[in-house]
Amino acid sequence: MKAAPSRRSAPAEPEQTVEQIAAALEAFLAEHSRAVVLEDGRVIFDMRDAKYKLATEHGRCTLHLWDENRSLVRRVSATTTRNGTLRLTTHRFGQTKPQTLEFVADRDRRTPSTREATRIKYLRVLDRVLLRSFPEFKPDAFRTAMDLEKSFGPAYARGSLLQGQKAWAVIAVNEEETPATIDGILTLGILWLHHCRESGDGRRLYQGLKLIVPRGMATLTLSRLAWLSPAAAQWELWELDQATEEIEQRDAADHGNLTTRLIHAPNQQSAKERFADSSARVMALVPDPMREIVEQRIRSGTELAFLLHGLEFARIRMGYSGNSFNSAQEITFGAGANETPLTDENQDDLRALVAQLFARRIAGGDKRDPLYRMQPERWLESVLRRNVEPLDAHLDPAHVYTQVPAFAAADRGMLDLLGVTTDGRLAVIELKADEDLQLALQGLDYWVRVRWHHQQSPDQMTGLGEFQQHGYFAGVRLSPEPPRLYLVAPSLRIHPATEIVLKYLSLRVDGTRGARDERWRAKGKAVWRKRSAVLAK
Repeated sequence: MKAAPSRRSAPAEPEQTVEQIAAALEAFLAEHSRAVVLEDGRVIFDMRDAKYKLATEHGRCTLHLWDENRSLVRRVSATTTRNGTLRLTTHRFGQTKPQTLEFVADRDRRTPSTREATRIKYLRVLDRVLLRSFPEFKPDAFRTAMDLEKSFGPAYARGSLLQGQKAWAVIAVNEEETPATIDGILTLGILWLHHCRESGDGRRLYQGLKLIVPRGMATLTLSRLAWLSPAAAQWELWELDQATEEIEQRDAADHGNLTTRLIHAPNQQSAKERFADSSARVMALVPDPMREIVEQRIRSGTELAFLLHGLEFARIRMGYSGNSFNSAQEITFGAGANETPLTDENQDDLRALVAQLFARRIAGGDKRDPLYRMQPERWLESVLRRNVEPLDAHLDPAHVYTQVPAFAAADRGMLDLLGVTTDGRLAVIELKADEDLQLALQGLDYWVRVRWHHQQSPDQMTGLGEFQQHGYFAGVRLSPEPPRLYLVAPSLRIHPATEIVLKYLSLRVDGTRGARDERWRAKGKAVWRKRSAVLAK
């Protein structure tokens, strides 16, 4: 009697090493710095303001996540990546049952069909609201269709209100879109108004733009709206309660308090003296030819960071010794936020890390390499910090600061520098290494806040304002003129929308667009600088 043939089982997935698990997470976060972390479908961390640490010891990969509100530690046993999501199989300490953490590149996890259904329903609501609220006008051709050539996505409902030859461009966004999408409506609205005017062949006079956002979501758009040119168009902002279908107009002059604060500048000289011995220990592990390009940056009076082309690879922090209250300095190292305390036993590990970093994070390196791709804006920032003159010969290289007014995390996705010209005029520098249609208005956000701090009442005895009182621009007499705005990106990475948006800004915003050579990692020169007549004072 023949034995029945056995069924062949499917080959098991090869088990990941702890090094492979750690590499997958590092690579994902290098690609998606704005990712969010979900547990049971709920956002628990936003990686724009959270930190993480990976440990790969004793055959385990341990992940530590934390921010100002919470901390989480998990052992990670496996990873899978699919459709912009990194899924981690994790274990709580002392528990065998696995759990799942998800790192998601896009916060909007709705299925395409769900998003489409929501947007179609919103169009019907919008049609009723417009007919009731603006009875003298006829809604025309409202749609959410994607038009990538003109940068219009399906999240925004676009159309016109018509009355004979008079017309308004209208753009609206529903309450189920992400906060970033809602906050981005003004850029798309300006593009839509511009498109309506360009395609109208003079048959209709588009007098302005009506923006409609969900109730309670107008704050950022209001602050931006105040700096658009009233001569270029009329601007109206409305809030819609989708449940009641009630609509209310908001006044651009009523945008409330700015979510911004000044961080006091650390005393550079005293900090360097405090960290001198520890700094010498770190730099001794860096080969001689490489030392001159290592940037030592004072983060605060209690922290010094070591960076290569904007990527932090080691740091010194003040802490406490053992269980006492005696202060002590701790040196840690690691790529990104992966930190390991430096000891006599692992000095060779830091030396090896530095050698690897300096071999791979170089101009002309492999563009697919995560170490090359990490934090491109930070790399561009380091280029400008070393030599800001190609952007504008009148900028003072001795006074260049990073993100001096601090923003709420939700407000920022870009890197900003604050400098000063040789005649004392503040200079706001907005950087982007890749195309971003929000470049102009995000630069405006930072400019508005810098201007606001600059206008705070100066000290009656010294005449010095808030920046000098917080330790910035020592010895510089700042001009009472408003700041100058610089928008900087590689020449082929400046989004076409930037030029259009700038045409609609108020004459009170004095700006310059600066394009870097596409090989900016190797060349520090600017390709061109352009100061638009629309922006000139």
